[in-house]
Amino acid sequence: MGKKDAAGVSSETQPLLEKSSTKKRLSFDLTDHVAKRQRIEERTDHTRWRMRDDKGRQSWVYLEDDQALKDWPQSFADKYFLGLPVNAPDLPKPTTPLDAVRNGLEFFEKLQLPSGHWGCEYGGPMFLLPCIVIAWYVTKTPIPWYYATEIKNYLFARANPEDGGWGLHIEGETSVFGTSLNYTVLRIVGVDADHPVMVKARATLHKMGGATHAPHWAKWWLAVMGVAQWDIVNPTPPELWLLPDWVPIAPWRWWIHIRQVFLPMSYLWSKRWQAEETELIRSLRQELFVEDWAKINWASHRNTINPRDNYHPKTWVLNTVNWCLVNIWNPVLRTQAIAKKGEEWAMKLIEMENENTDHADLATVSGPMNTVCLYVKEGPDSYAVRRHRERAHEFLWMKDEGLLANGTNGVQCWDTAFAIQAVMDAGLTEDPRWRPMLMKALEFLDDQQIRENVKDQDKCYRQQRKGGWAFSNKDQGYAVSDCVSEALKSVIILQKTPGFPTLIDDRRIFDAIDTLLTYQNPSGGCSSYEPPRAGTWMEVLNAAEVFGNIMVEYEYPECTTAVVTALSLFRNHWPEYRTKEIERFIERAVKWIKTAQKPHGGWYGSWGICFTYATMFALESLASIGETYKNSDYAKRGCDFLISKQREDGGWSEHYRACETGEYIEHPSGSQVVMTAWAVIALMKADYPNLEHIKKGIKLIMDRQQSNGEWLQEAIEGVFNKSCMISYPNYKFTFTLKALGMFARKYPNETVV
Repeated sequence: MGKKDAAGVSSETQPLLEKSSTKKRLSFDLTDHVAKRQRIEERTDHTRWRMRDDKGRQSWVYLEDDQALKDWPQSFADKYFLGLPVNAPDLPKPTTPLDAVRNGLEFFEKLQLPSGHWGCEYGGPMFLLPCIVIAWYVTKTPIPWYYATEIKNYLFARANPEDGGWGLHIEGETSVFGTSLNYTVLRIVGVDADHPVMVKARATLHKMGGATHAPHWAKWWLAVMGVAQWDIVNPTPPELWLLPDWVPIAPWRWWIHIRQVFLPMSYLWSKRWQAEETELIRSLRQELFVEDWAKINWASHRNTINPRDNYHPKTWVLNTVNWCLVNIWNPVLRTQAIAKKGEEWAMKLIEMENENTDHADLATVSGPMNTVCLYVKEGPDSYAVRRHRERAHEFLWMKDEGLLANGTNGVQCWDTAFAIQAVMDAGLTEDPRWRPMLMKALEFLDDQQIRENVKDQDKCYRQQRKGGWAFSNKDQGYAVSDCVSEALKSVIILQKTPGFPTLIDDRRIFDAIDTLLTYQNPSGGCSSYEPPRAGTWMEVLNAAEVFGNIMVEYEYPECTTAVVTALSLFRNHWPEYRTKEIERFIERAVKWIKTAQKPHGGWYGSWGICFTYATMFALESLASIGETYKNSDYAKRGCDFLISKQREDGGWSEHYRACETGEYIEHPSGSQVVMTAWAVIALMKADYPNLEHIKKGIKLIMDRQQSNGEWLQEAIEGVFNKSCMISYPNYKFTFTLKALGMFARKYPNETVV
């Protein structure tokens, strides 16, 4: 399985692992390592890690030079993220919810980064890190020893304690997808195949059928590596991009994330490019498969998948399309000229994506895939490849368990907006104590507003974005309906508070409104990145297998509410701007919210877990037009649903499987502070009359607060595409503070403790 040196490094990976010079400057460039030494250690020194915040661009730096260590002290936030002692002082025990808010802000303020935003990990999915590491391997990008070490540590920490495998996400059951790819990552970073962790994981993988039973995305990556042959990958022809725009299945109509993944997938599938064969690749061919690799009938396994990975089975329609592509289109009708034209247009779209995001790209799957495509087209030393390598650091996050990959390059604008609103809900925006913190946050949102639409907007199928905000930062540059809305509300709140300057003038506010008004669908609801461009029938072509609701945009109660509340706040201050359009927008949006209510009274959430999250937003929408528990059957049913799920201790606790099944499921670990906050916020928005239920929830939140003001991390909070969970660790601050602050203002004379 490969020889190891004295440090325990596999010989197959020695060319890619190296140690930085101890006299390095502080630039964080994977290609800039001089003193080569193959190395992987048991762990790094966590006191040497630093979070670099460059105007919202986050990257983790490991300081090997002792002088650099002295020149750049570790911050409170660095220590907190790394799980090191922060020695935050004990605070006076709160006797009221507002006291608890102040204690929470005392702690949370210390986590604000220099540019004014709040950072955090955005991990959870277990297929993200493999995208980055495999892309590094096939493009011969050096991996520093401290990366290799902490990637190993993270994956060891996240291996299933019972069977040793990895799932789709950190709380999910073991899957072929997670196990085949993360096993591969561990081999790339230098873990020997005979290590006990690897032996256990490999045995589990083999019990599940081996890598021939992996879903489409895993098979694609293994084919790119040359660990599998391309015949195992269902066809993804780039010439689909040549279809006229009027064609109902044209890729421009797909949801932004799937079309950005399909682009590089189709390019490399058409090229049938594979990495240079190495000893590691030859070894993985023996380790990942149950069958004799040389005798595998690759084409026969295109649709082979373990049931645990098959969340969304391929439809007979898709199977028929794939059969036609394999047996008719590819061998008979597909000419070299058509293939070349498709490849060229796909590459042009990739290049436009790079230009519009400065090579950060949409997210952590498409970015590494695009890196490989550009490596194939332009070579290792091109500007595009070098810039992709640089920007890859912004998707990595270091924590106590090790180095993971975030779902995007951060949650900067999103979390900062909610932090501002939490202070507002407590009535503390005019308190001089919090003005410096809020001023920095306002300056950050000012800096991060997207000032122009993308170049060639129509040509590259992008949505209007001028005046908007992205989920992470303006470099990534994808405006999202709820991100624009929450940031805009926060800006208006602060700029209309006495003592705060007007950094964003009326014209820029109007730009944001103009963009928001483009997000409404014919149904009245709002989607995320853009209105749907095709119907939900497109899911018959869902080839991802592990995800649901991935082919097109959908309407979401969360996004719809965010836009409704932003427009409502805006018209309070600018009643003359596009008045009729805004009124009509709100009327239609809330009408859609009502149609989306489930028979049990709740609403299904697509971005947080699950009914608790979306019901909070839906009840806020209803409240914005004056519909509450006492005068609205919709609001009453929503409240009654939440009350029916309240636990004996006063909290709420919904399990992520509710997102998968569409049915409310209790979390076995008990009440969660974040979900409890969501529920009591919803009840307060709806003016629920039985205050004791709300007080019990508020008391649980206060009881869970630590003596230094913080709340501890509990179960995972977020979700996307129904089946994959993702972490929002700042929610345990922003929503708990919001709930406590709302209670303090709404019921100032009520006692809880």
